[in-house]
Amino acid sequence: MSLDWIYTAISWILLRWHALWDAIGIPDDRVLGTNWAWILAIVFLVVTLRIILFPVFVKQIKSQRAMQALQPKVKALQEKHKGDKETLQKEMMELYRTEKANPLMGCLPMFLQIPVFFALFHVLQHLDPTISEKYKLLYGWSLEQFDSAANAHLFNAPISAKFGSSAAELAAVGADGTTVKVLAGILVLIMMGTTFLTSRQMILKTGWAEDPQQKMIQRLMLYGIPFSLLISGSLFPIGVVIYWVTNNLFTLAQQQWVLRKFPPVQMNKNASTARPASSGARSTSSGPVQPARTGGLFGRKAAPEPVSPVVDTKALAPKPGAKPVNPKKGTRPANKPKG
Repeated sequence: MSLDWIYTAISWILLRWHALWDAIGIPDDRVLGTNWAWILAIVFLVVTLRIILFPVFVKQIKSQRAMQALQPKVKALQEKHKGDKETLQKEMMELYRTEKANPLMGCLPMFLQIPVFFALFHVLQHLDPTISEKYKLLYGWSLEQFDSAANAHLFNAPISAKFGSSAAELAAVGADGTTVKVLAGILVLIMMGTTFLTSRQMILKTGWAEDPQQKMIQRLMLYGIPFSLLISGSLFPIGVVIYWVTNNLFTLAQQQWVLRKFPPVQMNKNASTARPASSGARSTSSGPVQPARTGGLFGRKAAPEPVSPVVDTKALAPKPGAKPVNPKKGTRPANKPKG
């Protein structure tokens, strides 16, 4: 199946933003070694796509909350149908249908962004000044727009270049190899760090799963994906890395807002239902998901809750027939026991 329609759509949004910045008066010429109109076009391409996907992201959070609330029932089914995978699968599907929970909804925003990411990757890879003119006109580009984007720079490094660019590729765009490698290396490290923080933010707010398989997936998302970017990031054009970093920063802000509006559920092992966490609510016990920690991105541990002193109410209660201490006016004395 041809993906030209996605490439054309991404190019159209990118070109519209570039035209807007050009109309505002941001020059195409380099300022501080940077063609800001093209850099801002990539940044606001991210903003446009994330605004479009925002309703899907909210549905993802709601689906995750619903799945957390169902964990006690899921665990009960697992205990009931231990060893009978077929019946367990049918019962779980019926549970999801009845409760209107969709396990796949949590991955939907990521799946929707994958074709967008590869489309932008392809479009930026396509910005090769050595290709013939007929290919420069693909995806709605004019020759002037293509040549301008192909020669756009960020701090004297072309956005179409990458850490692993060959000497011939760098010579074609008039780039210095050392400048490209230093800038690309810094951006890849920022990309890794922000990718790690987006996963950590979600885990700190929702808690580590107790199920071994789910916990393994969480660890893979937290450590595996950022580490893999150390290698794959060298293959990304600088423009793609700018897109990724901007996307991560947008995600951090968006998750912070959504997690405040839709706080994680807290599970009570003595109850089969879950309730939303509130600022004053206490978690009496851990459920399928461990209690979340506060402290933002870096996971400061929550301050221990104050322990109320144990008071012996029997010792403080007045003895039968004893007069009250400092009685107020109008207060009737206690009745004496009949002798």
